Amino acid sequence: MPVPKKNQLIGLDVGSHSVKLVEVEDGKRGQVLKNFGVVGLPQDAIVEGSIKEMEIVSSAIKTLLKNMKIKNKNVATSISGYSVIVKKISISKRDESELESSIQDEAEQYIPFDINDVNLDYEVLAGPEEEIPEGQEEEAAEKDDSELMDVMLVAAKKDIVDDYVSLLHLTGLNPVILDVDAFALQNAFESSEDEISGCYALVNVGAEELGINAIKEGVSIFTRDSSYGGFQINEAIMSKLDVSYEEAEKIKLGGAKIENKDRGSLEEIFTTVVSGWVSEIKRALDFLATTYPDENIEKIFVSGGASRIPGFQKYLEMETDIPVVELNPFSSLQISEKAFDPKYLSYMAPQAGVAVGLALRSIGDK
Repeated sequence: MPVPKKNQLIGLDVGSHSVKLVEVEDGKRGQVLKNFGVVGLPQDAIVEGSIKEMEIVSSAIKTLLKNMKIKNKNVATSISGYSVIVKKISISKRDESELESSIQDEAEQYIPFDINDVNLDYEVLAGPEEEIPEGQEEEAAEKDDSELMDVMLVAAKKDIVDDYVSLLHLTGLNPVILDVDAFALQNAFESSEDEISGCYALVNVGAEELGINAIKEGVSIFTRDSSYGGFQINEAIMSKLDVSYEEAEKIKLGGAKIENKDRGSLEEIFTTVVSGWVSEIKRALDFLATTYPDENIEKIFVSGGASRIPGFQKYLEMETDIPVVELNPFSSLQISEKAFDPKYLSYMAPQAGVAVGLALRSIGDK
């Protein structure tokens, strides 16, 4: 059994509907998909990013690891939702040590939680335009003195972070990187798309969450998470057709027969929910247009288990007048057709983005 390379991590995306696991290894011709697996979670095991049933979720992950014969214990996972705030801020230029000591005070104005209740991380964003021609460093330094610097702030509530760390410890895993869904997805997007200059929006529609991340030249300029998602459809089907959660899930995915008299109700549910999602995305894009009037979103890449709900992609394209493309996080990976069924991977691709992005991280990454 080959020993995993020291810096390789398992990508583990713990969602409210299922857990996705991806293992990638370096091959001679690039990165190779070594493992991909999914295990479903019972309803309410994880609600809005908060783990309600620690033992159940841990046992589901253990089953997945066992079935896939995973030996590597080092994991990259991510969190999202209302307990995570991602914000790009502009502050006066300062050196690293000064920034380190002042970032907490700066962050306090932007974070709606008590600063003592969050884990704070930040990254200084250097735009591509900031390259200084050789020999002009001094001039640039003088000119730059009074200017601002962009910093990406990430604040995550400590209790949520502690829950995820406890979950991994309980499962016998070693949490090495704790990322944010939006950035993990961005990582998968950047490795799967050849041409990524310009301005793009990544829209991830999960079971309970709709995440939007606008990216310009590889840098996130705006993110937003909203409580919309596939569960809305399940809930509407449950109450309209008076069926169980499991039955509603089957009907949603088109795997259950429904009576003719219910077809109209079902269509109405899909239309109502999808138009709600599209309105939310449009609101975010409108906000983006007023904040960054010079930026035009050239393409919207969609992912997430609910992004294939009938009519969603077409309606989004029609309402925004922006081309909508489905993100395939597997496209940059070498895939053995002996080990994986291409049809299955293509079917699962929308759900795998965050896990692939996490698996592409290495120990020691910032």
